[in-house]
Amino acid sequence: MKLYLDPGHGGEDPGAQGNGLNEKDITLAIALKIRKIILNDYENVLVKMSRTSDTTRSLAQRSSAANAWDADFFLAIHINSADSSAQGYEDFIYDGLSNSSKAAKYQDIIHAEVIKVNQLKDRGQKKANFHVIRETNMPSLLTENGFISNKHDAALMKDSAWQQKVAQGHVNGIAKAFGLKRKAVKETPKTTTTPKTTQTTKTVYTVYVGSYKSKENAQDRVAELKKKSIKSSIVTTKISGATWFRVKVASYTTNANAEKRLKAIEKAGYDDAFIITEKETTTTTKTETQKPAASTSKPATTTPTTNTSKPATTTSATSTNPTMTPNNTTNEIPIIADPGQFTILGPTFLSPEQMDQFVKKVNPKAPELGAFYQTLGKYYGIRGDVAFAQAIHETDYFRFTGVVNPEQNNFAGIGATGGDTRGARFESEEEGVLAQLQHLYAYATTKPLPNQYPLVDPRFHLVDRGSAPTWTALNGKWAVPGTTYGQSILALYQKMIHSV
Repeated sequence: MKLYLDPGHGGEDPGAQGNGLNEKDITLAIALKIRKIILNDYENVLVKMSRTSDTTRSLAQRSSAANAWDADFFLAIHINSADSSAQGYEDFIYDGLSNSSKAAKYQDIIHAEVIKVNQLKDRGQKKANFHVIRETNMPSLLTENGFISNKHDAALMKDSAWQQKVAQGHVNGIAKAFGLKRKAVKETPKTTTTPKTTQTTKTVYTVYVGSYKSKENAQDRVAELKKKSIKSSIVTTKISGATWFRVKVASYTTNANAEKRLKAIEKAGYDDAFIITEKETTTTTKTETQKPAASTSKPATTTPTTNTSKPATTTSATSTNPTMTPNNTTNEIPIIADPGQFTILGPTFLSPEQMDQFVKKVNPKAPELGAFYQTLGKYYGIRGDVAFAQAIHETDYFRFTGVVNPEQNNFAGIGATGGDTRGARFESEEEGVLAQLQHLYAYATTKPLPNQYPLVDPRFHLVDRGSAPTWTALNGKWAVPGTTYGQSILALYQKMIHSV
């Protein structure tokens, strides 16, 4: 199912204004939440948006883009305005359609689901001659989510939790209307017995400077740090059954102190430093718990037990963020044992939230592009999270400190050669990611480009097709001379994996 989302207004057009709010901001917030929910929760859904930031789009651009993409459904998100007494929710289909049309049937379902959760007065289902629902070729719906001119409705609009409810209501309706299938969620098996335990837990933030497959490399790093008067030690950890050697600098009880130390380490020249948030749990147990093999796709964190009278103490590393759930098709964390063999084609391990949260630790203003890299990566069979690491490398964590400007939506430096040559420009963030993935596809394989999306990479046909099946094979091709280009991308990716 192909869903085209159209957040009303934007850029130079603020839309309706009232009670300290602009319509363009509320519509974008709701639409972004709709996209995030539906991509995370449902299978076989593609989402395209008329805008993903505060940019100007004409009505014709919105309808034409949806038609060119051949969307299955067009959903426009708007906010109403009138006198201060008017309030509530209403939605519209084109007034040239009958009550038995597909658009009308979808309106019936979506209206009912949104009203269930939005805490707004029901103003009914209506028809109108609005451009975006008239000029689009597919079934279309425009929703008016409250009145910005009304104090009651405006107070709700300011609440992010309300925006989330409204987004969820729209998704519930779309899923019901189109019969979408939820992504499988495997349950964690229950334990057969319940031990009597006493636990004491505290959060620890540990700073590491490098993680290695080779103990000798870790020892070399310890020796190097010692010369700079930085004390460190080696800590081993298991990832997918393999032993890794991490160089530990210090642990802190507050994230602020850990971040401060991390910045000092990075300033000293170590860009592979990272922080791991760990839960130190002291557990005392008197009975043994037998737990069947876990069927969940999340990495399991377990606390050993003992059947003696002595207390068992263990430290386990866990993430403090519940959204940190891998979106890959395998339980195995990718290990780059040989960078020269690590292919461009392959599964995406990190979730959109993991990608976005990693980059925001360095640049809080970075755009949230993780969903694009996951969805498009899966479509082209490319490691979307490694492509995300490439974008971080090219844009300096989306701070665009090089020749490319943020407005170009060029996240991979396509066509940028320095000086006055700033490279390609793309209409939207999604199109910029699409161009990058298509360019990678050209290097990785000689297979024809799938035709679900239009070709937007202006340099696709200039690539020696299939000449770089691995990331390190991009050296001297994507970047010139770029002798360590691929290795730099993989080092960033490994840092992303370990930080998670």
